[in-house]
Amino acid sequence: MATKFEISRLESLLESARLLNGTLQLDDLLRHLLRTVMGRLLVTRAAIGLETDGRIQVALARGLPQLKPGAPLEPYTARVLGLVHLIPIGDAHNPLGVLALPEPPADKLGEECEFIDALLGLAATSIANARAHGQVLKSNETLDQKIQELRALLDLVRGLAATTEPEEVARMLTLTLAGRYALRKHAILTWKPGQPAIERLKGLDGLKAETLKPIVDACPENSMSGEPLGLPAGSVLFPIRSGEVTSGVMICGPKAGGKPFTEADLEFASGLVAQASVALDNAWHFRDTLIKQQLEKELSLAASIQLDLFPKQLPLLEKTDLAARNRQARQVGGDYYDALPVGEPGAARPHLLCVADISGKGISAALLMSNIQATLRALLSTVPPLKEIASKTNDLLYASTPDNKYATAFFLEYEPATGDGQFVNGGHQDGILIRADGSVEMLKTTGLPVGLFPKRTFDSESVKLNAGDLLYLCSDGVTDACTKDEKEFGVPRLVETLKMHATRPADEIIDRVFQAIDTFVGDAPQFDDITMMVLKRTA
Repeated sequence: MATKFEISRLESLLESARLLNGTLQLDDLLRHLLRTVMGRLLVTRAAIGLETDGRIQVALARGLPQLKPGAPLEPYTARVLGLVHLIPIGDAHNPLGVLALPEPPADKLGEECEFIDALLGLAATSIANARAHGQVLKSNETLDQKIQELRALLDLVRGLAATTEPEEVARMLTLTLAGRYALRKHAILTWKPGQPAIERLKGLDGLKAETLKPIVDACPENSMSGEPLGLPAGSVLFPIRSGEVTSGVMICGPKAGGKPFTEADLEFASGLVAQASVALDNAWHFRDTLIKQQLEKELSLAASIQLDLFPKQLPLLEKTDLAARNRQARQVGGDYYDALPVGEPGAARPHLLCVADISGKGISAALLMSNIQATLRALLSTVPPLKEIASKTNDLLYASTPDNKYATAFFLEYEPATGDGQFVNGGHQDGILIRADGSVEMLKTTGLPVGLFPKRTFDSESVKLNAGDLLYLCSDGVTDACTKDEKEFGVPRLVETLKMHATRPADEIIDRVFQAIDTFVGDAPQFDDITMMVLKRTA
């Protein structure tokens, strides 16, 4: 028959089991565990350490002010503090943590040994559940943050796509950032040559463009602290860039509550500013065109804007000969190419090479082309993986364009220093890789066109370019070029043309392909845009 003492232990153990299983709050679990053990053993100090990243760290301590949460709980440290018993929590060979105790009075530990073992066994499961629950909550928090950021970006994209007024672009950017971070102080100033200056200031009166311009011009980063300029502590500046030229600055005062901007905050805000920078640039170009041409037809206006979206010149890349060209079938075409730095620019830095073919022609195609460029620049400021760039570009385009608008696209993330590459082919023309030995490889489709369906994932594949290799990207206007009797130029003829001229410089190869197309089609009219990009790996 069980003694009253044994019944008391059992009741205490059952009560502990109820309490331990009744909460997923780790702090509550640990407090109850420590309180129960200290009460049973009649000790005034004890500690619990939990395994984190392969080390036991203090999670809770009582009567030991020297032990702070997060500090290592090593056997030597425990002994110095008089904690002579380190009892594992859970599996002795792979414990969740330890219970550190001093020597209790008389033979209390021996009397309560079975009780404590049972209690720690119960606690191990509850602690594991509580920690897993905490990780889930943290992951959900991060996911919720990302969802909110994506919504803010989508809202800004929609707003920017609906306006061509620089003042309105500046207003939307400041409202988005001020609302996101509860800013009471913010400002945006621009100094684009030939354009009216924008000065929107709240709580930061007295700032002048002439004071900020030389400082921001000299900043190569996407953000910089405002404290050296005498701005309130916690302020951050984001340069507004038009290509390589700085044309303004967005200033965010301190966040509500004085919390500093995190790395994630800076990346997100930089992305928004990059998006707005392109919209401002487009708005300024739009305004210039209206001023110069006034009553010119809508098509001429769209053609001028679209022409400005193509890179003025391609970057000079290490060990690489790069050339690209576009010949439109109409005044406003639907093809697009670009070469953008991934992160910081530089001849040896990774670049994203893109050739895209937008559905339709005219103004709608030009606007979609503008959206693609703005989206890529915004995404590349955060240096995400290539598959993520393709997926986010797809979602942003789907959300901000009509259902019948989409684009086939070939994205190549290229490492000039090594020749290594990753590509995503979103329903686009196959890339043609001519090896130095004359062999041919086709870089085929890895996913659907971008903007066609929401929430699509894209596969990427690796490619390696060695010395003498040639990679040719184009729109389908090359292979679909037709004679009057509708014979197509075709892929086999294109491959033979490339092999014949593969040893020439990249720009000359493009010349030769255009000559071959023109000779083949004769006097038949060009019915589709033709875009080519040639990348040659040099020694």
